[in-house]
Amino acid sequence: MRTILHLDLDTFYVSVERLIDTSLQSKPLLVGGTSDRGVVAACSYETRAYGVHSGMSMKIAKELCPEAVVIKGNAGTYSKYSDVVTEIIKEKVPVFEKSSIDEFYADLSGMDKFFGAYQYATELRQKVITETGLPISFGLSVNKVVSKVATNEAKPNNQLKIDFGTEKPFLAPLSIKKIPMVGDKTYHTLRNLGVRYVKTVQEMPADVMKGVLGVNGLTIWKRANGIDNTPVIGFSERKSISTERTFDRDTIDIYKLKNILIAMTENLAFQLRRGDKLTACIAVKVRYSDFNTYSKQLKIPYTSADHILIPKILELFEKLYQKRLLVRLIGIRFSHLVSGNYQINLFEDNEKQLNLYQALDDIRIRYGDRSVIRAAAMGASTIGRMHNPFNGQPPVVLAHRKQ
Repeated sequence: MRTILHLDLDTFYVSVERLIDTSLQSKPLLVGGTSDRGVVAACSYETRAYGVHSGMSMKIAKELCPEAVVIKGNAGTYSKYSDVVTEIIKEKVPVFEKSSIDEFYADLSGMDKFFGAYQYATELRQKVITETGLPISFGLSVNKVVSKVATNEAKPNNQLKIDFGTEKPFLAPLSIKKIPMVGDKTYHTLRNLGVRYVKTVQEMPADVMKGVLGVNGLTIWKRANGIDNTPVIGFSERKSISTERTFDRDTIDIYKLKNILIAMTENLAFQLRRGDKLTACIAVKVRYSDFNTYSKQLKIPYTSADHILIPKILELFEKLYQKRLLVRLIGIRFSHLVSGNYQINLFEDNEKQLNLYQALDDIRIRYGDRSVIRAAAMGASTIGRMHNPFNGQPPVVLAHRKQ
């Protein structure tokens, strides 16, 4: 029998900001893009009474809660606090998985024989609170899904254990929306079928759920019944890296758009080389002012070289871009990643070029991503990452950043 712990730092961005500035305590607080085009990355419990939630447009959030303090936030600061919590957990548990910047799973199976898993989890939570000053909640059960739901029910800053055999009774009275994987679209589909609570799904045949929602329906049925055999994975290899930018004002400045794409490509190519990775598939995404979104991808020989990737990215953009239409967002993505060093092209590359890449990357590693960049990329001030995306940690979920 497994014992799985789920830990979640409560309103993490908000808690960090309040730790830095104690005058923000008890005030309604929004963290995210500060302009009307921004998105709420995190919100305090005080704002939720007004209907505010993360992922909401900042403009709507400010209309719902005009007295809220709005902070842009700092991804680097959040990453540092997350790393401190990660180190505490890493030292205390046998196997742990960091699923996001503020969420963790730990496998405590077998520890009841020695310490008592619930007592051990309680002491771990208190250690995090004492050493960091950040509120944290946990759920403890036989699997990841039930533990995650238990954590959400325990919040704010509390803990909850679901005893073996009581998973279904615990889940039954909850809204079906509280089951992980049930988003807005799936929720509305289920509500149209008269499904509101988890108990209803528990009473339905699995085949019915599969018929309505396909394979996802079967997964939701299992989770509603407290069934989940997903292991705690200590390390997960990244399959892709990407970046995108939403503009404060829609633009048709082709010079600006291309320069931002160059900056994005240059930075992601550096991340590939730093992680000893190569990409064989690149993609460009363009969202216009009418919210219509288009993307194109292209398979290429494995590479991590700027001088190969940049022309290909610009070529894809040229095929996507429709003149006289304002652009709201652009982004790029590298996928089909494999381990390997830069592949030398015998017909184009020379020792001088290879040495140049090595020298530039050494400077970036020592002094920061933007310590040396192409002149064309100088205007894209927000392009850059604070960490190595291939260090075994999950992607950092940043506050919505603006160009």
